Amino acid sequence: MALILFDFDGVLADTLNDLLQFGQEVCNELGVAHIVVREDLSTLEVMSFATFGRQLEVHEALIDEFVRRCLEKVAAKESPPEIFAGLAEVVRELSTRHVLGIVTTNTSQNVKAFLAQNKLEDCIRAIYGLEQPGTKAEKISMARNQFTAAGEAVYMIGDAVSDIHAAKQASVKSIAVSWGHQSLDRLSNAGADHVVHSAGELLAFFEAAI
Repeated sequence: MALILFDFDGVLADTLNDLLQFGQEVCNELGVAHIVVREDLSTLEVMSFATFGRQLEVHEALIDEFVRRCLEKVAAKESPPEIFAGLAEVVRELSTRHVLGIVTTNTSQNVKAFLAQNKLEDCIRAIYGLEQPGTKAEKISMARNQFTAAGEAVYMIGDAVSDIHAAKQASVKSIAVSWGHQSLDRLSNAGADHVVHSAGELLAFFEAAI
């Protein structure tokens, strides 16, 4: 058995278009003259709403307001984001043999709505969301302390350089997915332990590794 931790945006949830749209809407509301493009997300070292706002040239005094408004728009969306192809089946299969959790800079409320939409609530043992204090690395360590015994494997699955760095800081294995917000080159250069290109490849990795 292993502890498998997923990032949310860009790994399970296809939120790219939502993030770009909401980022632009909030910039417009706050009077920030920036045209939001995909590179604003893909070049971030740390994937969070706060760093996204800074990338969009939001004044530091308005960053908290930018984050608040973006999260409100995510929560107010009529339906949660789509799950990437094949991931629902992978999550269900992995949950029968491993402990699964989510470590995210999104809110637990938004993640729970997404899991309910995809009937995955019973597959995820814990959500470490934005409202919980601590860095992503600290939350990974918290999950490890909560769910694993000495010597048991822990994996962090992410789509961003910051996910890989957090895994290294927490001394766990990192798996980068190529379908998320950041480029494969950036993920490879960040030193991901493994890279996968599809849901099927992710499942096959765990079937072979554990």
